[in-house]
Amino acid sequence: MRKQRHTIGRRHVTRHCQQRLCKHTQDAQTFLVTPTTGIPYRNGTATKMTVCIENSQNPFIIDSGEHCSIVARNFLDNHFPNWKNQLFSTKEKNFKSASGKMTSIGTIIKEIILPHWKGNIRLNPEFVVLSDAHIQGFLLGTNYQRMYGIDNYNS
Repeated sequence: MRKQRHTIGRRHVTRHCQQRLCKHTQDAQTFLVTPTTGIPYRNGTATKMTVCIENSQNPFIIDSGEHCSIVARNFLDNHFPNWKNQLFSTKEKNFKSASGKMTSIGTIIKEIILPHWKGNIRLNPEFVVLSDAHIQGFLLGTNYQRMYGIDNYNS
């Protein structure tokens, strides 16, 4: 006995439908990071950009290897003096990196405006503030990349 396939329209088999496998997110923007000089995936500058946060330009990194979005405490001290007023307390968690363990202080929400050739993109991600990280800028992890549909593989 053969399984019966349900067809929609002409030669459109639902079991093999690519439209069914992916979610159609037409509102999500696709990032096309264009390099300025050199080969950016070799020198580590493919996903570095400058964004607007609180009417000032700040460094921003899109990292496909980080599962959550983070920012260093010393970076916030230097660029945003009143960041402690915006801090949400969370349970103290330990994060691991190649250089060792890092301790979280809490979370902070910052409104970010990403420059894009089709129009600027406004995000409100939540960043984990790490006390002993050495990041010079905000790092957007895969949690918000999936949520906002950011694709940095098509560069």
